[in-house]
Amino acid sequence: MAEPAIEDHYSEDRTFPPPDGFVADALVRDRSLYEEADADPEAFWARQARELLTWRSDFDTTLEWDLPFAKWFVGGTLNVAENCVDRHVEAGRGDKVAIHWEGEPGDTRTITYADLLDEVCRFANVLKGLGVEKGDRVAIYMPMIPELPVAMLACARLGAAHSVIFGGFSPDSITDRVNDAEAKVVVTADAGYRRGVASMLKPNVDLALASTPSVEHVVVVNRCDTEVHMEEGRDHWWHRLMADASPDCPAEPMDSEQLLYLLYTSGTTAKPKGIMHTTGGYLTQVAFTHKYVFDLHPDTDVYWCAADVGWVTGHSYIVYGPLANGATQVMYEGTPDTPGRDRLWSIVEKYGVTQLYTAPTAIRTFMKWGVEEPEKHDLSSLRLLGTVGEPINPEAWMWYHRHIGGERCPIVDTWWQTETGAMMITSLPGVVTTKPGSATFPLPGIGVEVVDDAGNPVERGGGYLTLTRPWPSMLRGIWGDPERYRDTYWSRFDGRYFAGDGAKIDDDGYFWLLGRVDDVMNISGHRISTTEVESALVAHESVAEAAVVGATDPTTGQAIIAYVILRGNVEPTPEHGELLRQHVAQQIGPIARPKTVILVPDLPKTRSGKIMRRLLRDVAEGRDLGDTTTLADPHVFDEINARAADAPSGED
Repeated sequence: MAEPAIEDHYSEDRTFPPPDGFVADALVRDRSLYEEADADPEAFWARQARELLTWRSDFDTTLEWDLPFAKWFVGGTLNVAENCVDRHVEAGRGDKVAIHWEGEPGDTRTITYADLLDEVCRFANVLKGLGVEKGDRVAIYMPMIPELPVAMLACARLGAAHSVIFGGFSPDSITDRVNDAEAKVVVTADAGYRRGVASMLKPNVDLALASTPSVEHVVVVNRCDTEVHMEEGRDHWWHRLMADASPDCPAEPMDSEQLLYLLYTSGTTAKPKGIMHTTGGYLTQVAFTHKYVFDLHPDTDVYWCAADVGWVTGHSYIVYGPLANGATQVMYEGTPDTPGRDRLWSIVEKYGVTQLYTAPTAIRTFMKWGVEEPEKHDLSSLRLLGTVGEPINPEAWMWYHRHIGGERCPIVDTWWQTETGAMMITSLPGVVTTKPGSATFPLPGIGVEVVDDAGNPVERGGGYLTLTRPWPSMLRGIWGDPERYRDTYWSRFDGRYFAGDGAKIDDDGYFWLLGRVDDVMNISGHRISTTEVESALVAHESVAEAAVVGATDPTTGQAIIAYVILRGNVEPTPEHGELLRQHVAQQIGPIARPKTVILVPDLPKTRSGKIMRRLLRDVAEGRDLGDTTTLADPHVFDEINARAADAPSGED
């Protein structure tokens, strides 16, 4: 495999130092954390673990490393729920708001840390009453309602591992995950609100459980008051069980390596991988990164991660990181365009949000909707912005900076994965000068190198992104399949973790993420990143969003196929498609010119906003799309197929 292409069209000369007004109050204003971690990474993490968390018993060994298996803070015991809830109440902060919850229809709940403690203890006792014990697994398939983090924390209180299944997954996906984990209990809801209607969940669970022998009980939250089947003896209403449950449930100390949760990553050919995260190391790194990357001042800040708890971002930066740090945060149930396209900005204004963490896909959607939407609201409370999930193109970065951050808010562009558990590459906002589109540098205590095809480090230029040493929140393996863990993540480069991402290092040492290596196209022997071409397309003033795939081509090996959403009233003509082809050639070079530009009204996205490029590749190559139930709008392909059939192929 040749190394990923080096991008050369990013605007690497644009830099943004931390704003003076921000630095004055920042938690970190110098490079002392980097220096401490460089001198002794294990001692650095040991200090963070002891300062950020409450331990029942101290650990005696910081790290045991038998490649590729790690144990962090060996001998120590703690309880995650106690760290996220109890200790804040015991410190006299029970009246502090933990969650401002906003339902899509406009209903709200204000949940204090004392309220959260009461709910978590009651549901832990509910689970006990259903036979859940330490070491068991509980599957959770719910909308974005407060009962979701309550259920997760209740599991952590007991030492039962949770497996949260994204609420957009199909019954087959639920079955696969429940059976692999051998879950004893499933926690769900009748439905959740999405774009003004009830999106059903319990019927999917009913279909899934037709072939899940391990499940003994199902607990159902009545969110939308819809009529659902309740199987006698198996199914129970949440509110009825909670009414009879005691609020007294002492948190049990857990070994630092106690399994905290499983989170499944999907594969296109193999069964989903159950990523294992444990207790002490995971909580240390999510607490550290949440505190310092978001520059958290818990007494004054109102933090909002606009992700879904069904993904790792929600686990680490809605539930565990913010609550461990005693933050006040916003949690929103629905979509950003319901009832209007200014819903997110109205929430920012309503609650005085200070940190906003969202995805580049969402930002590009906001760009498409126009600046008039955020301009309807006072966003002056914001003091820091973040991005997560994929590389952000410089144009979206600049739009976010200008129109949401008012050119006063640092932007932390974060790279990490389900497998890493917590942020790995991003900036400390009071220290690092940022560049639009670059994730900047590895965080203190994180070892990262870009290597070539032979595994040799690359000082400048492009290659494969690898991690050179263990980190506290790292995955502990794949559930039930240690060899698959070794083969998937540790076999490509000797002694290094590699999960498929490409990156380049510029002349100033900044890291630029290129997306997954399998999203690097081979065009006549030249390797071109899909991210590179997408960024060039979005740089054109007429383009709101773009997705690029490589389709099999008998002449060039692969051909670049671009799916483009135009801004505003730009006419989607063949001539405009040709204009964009030539624009890419000018931005990157003729070799990157798309064979076809298909102008579409929308792109296939999951409910979390991720573009399903695999399905677009299937369209380009004329394959059956298969299951599209995880898409926010499964009908989007009707128009895409029609446009694809009519789109002319360009001549180079």
